[in-house]
Amino acid sequence: MTSTAQGRTDVDPMLAKVRKLLAKAADPATTPEEAESYTAKAAALAAAYGIDQALLAEADPGADPMGDRVVPLDAPYAADKGDLLSVIAHELRCRAVRRIDRRASGKEITLHLFGHASDLDRVEVLFTSLLLQATRDLTRTPVPRDQHAAAFRRSWLAGFAMAIQQRLADAERRAAAEAAPRFAAAGSTAALVLASRSELVESAMHDAYPHLRTARPRVLSGSGGRHGWDAGQRADLGERSRLARAARGILRT
Repeated sequence: MTSTAQGRTDVDPMLAKVRKLLAKAADPATTPEEAESYTAKAAALAAAYGIDQALLAEADPGADPMGDRVVPLDAPYAADKGDLLSVIAHELRCRAVRRIDRRASGKEITLHLFGHASDLDRVEVLFTSLLLQATRDLTRTPVPRDQHAAAFRRSWLAGFAMAIQQRLADAERRAAAEAAPRFAAAGSTAALVLASRSELVESAMHDAYPHLRTARPRVLSGSGGRHGWDAGQRADLGERSRLARAARGILRT
């Protein structure tokens, strides 16, 4: 990701632990049962990390400042990659604005993300991993003979994004519920604190883009949605660090 705000240079121990757990889940020697256990723990830790940072910021807002990052989306399937990133950003209390720049060389798409620093970090971790995992599973899924390859793959990616959205939403709700006593001890509730953070993010986005328009829903014709959904249900919800540098521009027809 390209950062347009002052970023933190340290690696939080919680996120480092998430990376290690998912590296174990990705190890070829790991059994499916072990991988599922590692993945579930990593997803829970990632959600708990977001809650921890929200609580810390209540006492010290400067500990988790607002920021923004610009993410270029490479062809092919740039719009579909953007849909996945938008889903992740939304569920992790960030917001995304899709920008389209039409040039002589073709259409260029970027997503401008807004959020608190800790949430932007989580988005980056998850998107890096999930884009790689989507690519791996998609290339292993045969395209039906009666369908156009691009249409099938776009519908596959849409199904994948929908599954990820559901899983992230569930993990975030569980983390907030489990932290309820800690919010109460601080004299507040998870709902109030998280809503306040989301309002700040919305405000930052609209300050930067006061005339936003809601995009029309995309209509997809392929039949790959169910395959993509199943792959999204299996996906690791975090970063496989040894593959991080290959996160963009890797879907090929």
